[in-house]
Amino acid sequence: MSLTAVDRLLTNANVFHARTLLLYYALPDEVDTSLLFEHLSDKTILLPKVIDSENMELRTYTGENDLATGCYGIKEPVGKVFTDFAKIDVAIIPGMAFDRHGHRLGRGNGYYDRLLSKIPQAYKIGLCFDFQIVDSVPVDIHDVMMNDVIIV
Repeated sequence: MSLTAVDRLLTNANVFHARTLLLYYALPDEVDTSLLFEHLSDKTILLPKVIDSENMELRTYTGENDLATGCYGIKEPVGKVFTDFAKIDVAIIPGMAFDRHGHRLGRGNGYYDRLLSKIPQAYKIGLCFDFQIVDSVPVDIHDVMMNDVIIV
């Protein structure tokens, strides 16, 4: 199922024209984005790294050998920290559920909402399986909406 997501992302105009993309390394119940990495070698790929109970920092992905398992069992980059948030063109974001209006239900810690609030210029794409689409998700003032949701 993740191969369909790769095809849709690679043909997405925002992804095609982006120079710097924020991706994620998937948990077992998320769409696998690692399949994209080899197809985006001409772009800067950023992955989040959890640094404490509330925050993530971004690091540049340079290859599989640059990953270590983080505190939630997610592979995270160990390379250079990336802080030039204004350069991020597209952010591809996982979620437990999405609605068709672009609202996202995360895992409850607010990591992505805090991170996404720092990159308002980035085109935000939620990525999910069809069974993760619901009629509505709970929304509060700190939640950041997606510009688009790609469903596979």
